[in-house]
Amino acid sequence: MANPPHGGVLKDLIARDAPRRKELAVEAEKLPAIVLNERQLCDLELILNGGFSPLEGFMNQKDYDGVVDNNRLADGNLFSIPICLDLDKATIDESGIKPGARVTLRDFRDDRNLAIITVDDVYQPDKHKEAKEVFGADDEAHPAVKYLHHTAGEYYVGGKVDAIDRLMHYDYVALRYSPAELRLHFDKLGWSRVVAFQTRNPMHRAHRELTVRAARARQANVLIHPVVGLTKPGDIDHFTRVRVYQALLPRYPNGMAVLGLLPLAMRMGGPREAIWHAIIRKNHGATHFIVGRDHAGPGKNSQGQDFYGPYDAQDAVEKYRDELGIEVVPFQQMTYLPDTDEYKPKDELEKGIRTSDISGTELRSRLRTGREIPEWFSYPEVVRVLRESHPPRNKQGFTVFLTGYQNSGKDAIARALNVTLNQQGGRSVSLLLGETVRSELSSELGFSKDDRNKNIMRIGFVASELTRAGAAVIAAPIAPFESSRRYARETVEKFGSFYLVHVSTPLEYCEKTDRRGIYAKARRGEIKGFTGVDDPYEAPTKADLVVNLEQSNVRTAVHQIVLLLEAEGLLDQL
Repeated sequence: MANPPHGGVLKDLIARDAPRRKELAVEAEKLPAIVLNERQLCDLELILNGGFSPLEGFMNQKDYDGVVDNNRLADGNLFSIPICLDLDKATIDESGIKPGARVTLRDFRDDRNLAIITVDDVYQPDKHKEAKEVFGADDEAHPAVKYLHHTAGEYYVGGKVDAIDRLMHYDYVALRYSPAELRLHFDKLGWSRVVAFQTRNPMHRAHRELTVRAARARQANVLIHPVVGLTKPGDIDHFTRVRVYQALLPRYPNGMAVLGLLPLAMRMGGPREAIWHAIIRKNHGATHFIVGRDHAGPGKNSQGQDFYGPYDAQDAVEKYRDELGIEVVPFQQMTYLPDTDEYKPKDELEKGIRTSDISGTELRSRLRTGREIPEWFSYPEVVRVLRESHPPRNKQGFTVFLTGYQNSGKDAIARALNVTLNQQGGRSVSLLLGETVRSELSSELGFSKDDRNKNIMRIGFVASELTRAGAAVIAAPIAPFESSRRYARETVEKFGSFYLVHVSTPLEYCEKTDRRGIYAKARRGEIKGFTGVDDPYEAPTKADLVVNLEQSNVRTAVHQIVLLLEAEGLLDQL
């Protein structure tokens, strides 16, 4: 029999409210509605299906205070992470949210009504205290703390929810087990002991060896239970990771492992998160849980030190072991022994034994450059999936963003670079000239600072999507403000490389060589808000390349850009 859920009863609200679903759906249409964001949807899904048992809704202030202060709900049950419906004051006022009110919770993706919350209370949390107590420090280098202060609403709304419908997913539907479904699956297979493995990264041979050893030592089976909700910024997308897990699954002996996806929004909360993960896996029927070294750690703090100690998470779960009712399995660091072609835990090796390892940094480098990834490290079918999602540098998309005054030569450089890259081939090339974008994408915008920033934001968005698709993007707006150029860089760099080229041709030279007479019109006041005349230009201080067409020419400038791209491995060698 599977492990009993946390708190003794699985709070499967979808099943509980099934007889009233039609009635609730009718009521929901008449109520004020809140549209939930992605993180709130992840939380709601695990409230509705029982993954967060014993929760039956978003935490009211008593539950929240108990969790923040001492890992306890108001009824005494262990729970380590606040699950809160955060809203801003405007939303609360517009929706008439107050104690006793019933409010519809709606999916932002398709406007479907998912649940109704009966409001217990509306309260303003002490976010600085929450950061210190839950995440260990009020340091915005921690992604959850940054989210808390800059994204989460200033008020929390607590209350139980009634389920109208489950969230709709269109990917890997067969792998999205609710806790009740997974427990039934284990029962069908006859599994009574299940080791759950938490991951938000691809798995390789060492992970397979680790989980097989853990299961065999406990006469158990393996639940590979990756997070496919929100993880750490910069993590590999879940589509790639799930394909990796599917490729790896046949490598387990005799049907030892099952793959199930967890729609969790991680907080990267280290020790507190590990306790939370153990509760969630217990609710899904696991009897054992592998807790990794620096489990759910977010990396370095603002002083360059790790937020949590390497074994803090393991110690936290072990502290509550009896109450959790789930056995902690410490994550063993596995290493490859080339002389015997096997993996063994590092702490079991005799001195002098020859070992081989490939770090995460080295793996990313090999993927980026196309170098061999040996079979002793990862299975060929796994490497094939990773290479499809991570092509070598000379096949990756990138953006060259040229900025400078009107008539500085940036458009001529952009056109010439477009011809050069198209001549070389290997990827599609897209040209986004300032005037073209203005007429085709931003025709309704003027030239105020806000409108200029909106224009650059649009260019950044288009460039990022093309970069993600593997294209070479050449953008050449004036882009006079540092803030909007920085936004464009941050947007593109989510998907590929971004190079800022400052075409620093002096204003006097741009004006002197202006055959179209645009500067003359601006000087006469016929054109208002003209950069360099009656509107400022903030020259970049950290451009990747600076070119000046008063001192050089278009051909030389293009060659400098090509050399930069070639040095970065983005072009085949000239």
